[in-house]
Amino acid sequence: MKTELKALIKNAGHASLLGMQEQTILATEKHTNTVLYSKTGSGKTLAFLLSILNHIDVETNGIQSVILAPSRELCLQIETVFRSLKTKKKILTCYGGHSIQSEKNSLTVSPLVLIGTPGRLADHIDRGHLEELEKTPFLVIDEFDKCLEFGFQEDMEFIVEKLSRLEKKLLVSATRIDEFPGFIPMQKAYFIDHLSNDQDIAVAEHLVLYENDIIQTLFSLLCSFSNEKSIVFCNYREVAEDVSNQLNEMGIVTVFYHGGMDQDQRERALIKYRNSSSDILICTDLGARGLDIPEVKHVVHYQYPGSPEAFTHRQGRTARMSNSGNSYLFKGDTTTFPEYIEAPTSIYKMASGWTVPSPTWTTIYFGGGKKDKINKIDLVGFLFKKGGLKKDEIGLITLQDRAAYVAISSNVTRLFMKRIHKEKIKGKRIKIAISR
Repeated sequence: MKTELKALIKNAGHASLLGMQEQTILATEKHTNTVLYSKTGSGKTLAFLLSILNHIDVETNGIQSVILAPSRELCLQIETVFRSLKTKKKILTCYGGHSIQSEKNSLTVSPLVLIGTPGRLADHIDRGHLEELEKTPFLVIDEFDKCLEFGFQEDMEFIVEKLSRLEKKLLVSATRIDEFPGFIPMQKAYFIDHLSNDQDIAVAEHLVLYENDIIQTLFSLLCSFSNEKSIVFCNYREVAEDVSNQLNEMGIVTVFYHGGMDQDQRERALIKYRNSSSDILICTDLGARGLDIPEVKHVVHYQYPGSPEAFTHRQGRTARMSNSGNSYLFKGDTTTFPEYIEAPTSIYKMASGWTVPSPTWTTIYFGGGKKDKINKIDLVGFLFKKGGLKKDEIGLITLQDRAAYVAISSNVTRLFMKRIHKEKIKGKRIKIAISR
């Protein structure tokens, strides 16, 4: 491994690489076409980013790598991992849901790495904002199978046509692909298959029996988990929202997530889930793939999925990175399991004496971000000096272009909001509120 890569790994807070990551770097060094099979949360993002940096000349002008991903959330996660490497090189992320003009302005100085959803990057090319892609040597398509499933084939084909001098192609997928589309030639591809290894950690499957009131049973089940990270899967958007609202009314703090929400709503939900302002995510199968949430302890199938593939991806949200996990299936008097689901033999018995879990963190919204010249150091200074918080009372900080979200200890939230009333940050008066 190059000395430069060792420094980047240290910058990201890792002592060493996983076997899969080392394999990917070596494979992309030796082979033109590489396919990596690995689940989300397995460390694949670091694997392909280091592979890119290992191959390209970071001092060369122009876009040296294009990374395609199927969703805004995944694009932003990739950007976060890249920034953790502290390369001091420009990266740009493009996606729908915010100003294309802002992205166009950023493209006046070419980034080293360009990340984007296929639809948004195809739009930029169509508008003439990206005219130098024929010199780009490295292409990564993350969640390639999901990109196809989301209907991005035409956009990806259009983009690949513009990348006429590719030296390396790396496709990453959570599902084995029988045949690659003609637009992405993968002759003599080298395959790295870590799906089997990812599944070596068994998911403990439990049967949850109920008589009449399934929502009350779900409530009791979630209470028995205390504050351990849980995902409850529903088949429909309306059901996910309804279940979340009912549980909230019963005293459990949950957030819901589905494709019918706008990007900001989805992002806020995931921020609260990641920073433990809520440890329970109620979602459709949109949450089964493409989200970097490695520490989920419990997966609950409130409704059974519509296909064996969906069931597999739901199960794959837990038991990651050598951690154990649990899966729960509900069964009433008239329940019939789909043929692709084998009923668990273990009946889950909830311990008595549980209490309704209360999140240890609360998310505070700041109405200013990077574009307002506010950084994480500014926020931490404000929290200490104006808010009177201690180090252990500050949790995860998420900084965006025009907003920031900070997790603070729930025990001090009321006092904090009282202290910072009418206070300014960097001489500016911005909205500061408990995120709803």
